[in-house]
Amino acid sequence: MTKDVYEYAVIRVVPRVERGEQINAGVLLYCQPRGYLCARVALDPVRLRCLDPGADVDAVSRALSAYELACGEEPGPLAAESLGGRFRWLTAPRSTIVQSGPVHAGLTADPDTELARLFDKLVRL
Repeated sequence: MTKDVYEYAVIRVVPRVERGEQINAGVLLYCQPRGYLCARVALDPVRLRCLDPGADVDAVSRALSAYELACGEEPGPLAAESLGGRFRWLTAPRSTIVQSGPVHAGLTADPDTELARLFDKLVRL
């Protein structure tokens, strides 16, 4: 089975940027040879409120959903971008409540399975 290079980043929530505390809330995975870009997200509201009792859970959930939408085929601000362009835009450093961590690489024969594995390892408790 042929393995291809993929890149991924953890999507994190930093409710109080000045404190730097974060919650892993998703994974973004890009595999250029297979034309694959996908994000999987899940927010734990209890953990979020532990870090910031006043956090707007609905707003954070909408911001996380934007990662999933940006990977899809629906029209939107990134729809005209290549998958690689979208991945680079989504992983660009930013000082916002929802942001991605550093980009890492690996090899996979099945990007869907790899995304599920990374999500279980890095996001689920």
